[in-house]
Amino acid sequence: MKLYVQQSIHIHMIKIGGMTNSSVFQIGTSGQILPTSYLYNTGGFAEPAPEPEKDGPTPPVGDDLLVPLAAPGP
Repeated sequence: MKLYVQQSIHIHMIKIGGMTNSSVFQIGTSGQILPTSYLYNTGGFAEPAPEPEKDGPTPPVGDDLLVPLAAPGP
């Protein structure tokens, strides 16, 4: 059985509290959403990655972490 749905969606404002790798954000209709996950070795690596260095670069602190944001509109 084929079912055809015609929709008209008007979104004036949308707020998303958070998204993760497995989140699904959907507007409209979907017959079925199946979870899928694919893992590919596109670099052709044959062994695990090396352990990280213990004396690596120091992460930024204080004002270095701030990101300037635009002022909210009217």
